[in-house]
Amino acid sequence: MAEHEPTPEQLAAIAAENEDKESVNYRPPAQKSLQEIQELDKDDESLCKYKEALLGKVTVMSDPKVPNVQVTRLTLVCESAPAPLVLDLQGDLEAFKKQCFLLKEGVEYRIKISFKVNKEIVSGLKYIQQTHRKGVRVDKSEYMVGSYGPRDAEYDFLTPLEEAPKGMIARGSYNIKSKFTDDDKHDHLTWEWNIHIKKDWND
Repeated sequence: MAEHEPTPEQLAAIAAENEDKESVNYRPPAQKSLQEIQELDKDDESLCKYKEALLGKVTVMSDPKVPNVQVTRLTLVCESAPAPLVLDLQGDLEAFKKQCFLLKEGVEYRIKISFKVNKEIVSGLKYIQQTHRKGVRVDKSEYMVGSYGPRDAEYDFLTPLEEAPKGMIARGSYNIKSKFTDDDKHDHLTWEWNIHIKKDWND
């Protein structure tokens, strides 16, 4: 059966349902470098041990070409998917505009963002996602990721469990604009990708 394309009115109604109802009133703290934090109260042995427990023994990367925050991967985590759905965000970001994740309607999924912090503590990381259909924004989601210090291993952030839209009108292609930012409005990475919602994995 052919997929029914939604009318502009139906898309506008979907967008209105998903509109943010309230904004977060949050003021970021003053930024301190990792060195400044380590120098603070360095004569207080118990405080030094506490900071080491929080931050670990950090080897700060000094290469100026390496960004403080590197977003490495986006993974669509879905238990029923026949294969992992992974975007390598250290490759060609333009190529993702021509590719499409296939997602079965009605399945539950999460988005996992993998990232590294290399030099300084970063506060108030956020993952922002806008979903468009036929040029109309039908959803905007903003997730508070948190504050992180530098370390050798990657961090993973998982969004809450969501359900893919279902029904004839919901099936079709969606363009997603993603941004990884922070309190200081640093754009760590912006990329676009696509999802095609179908009746079944094999359609």
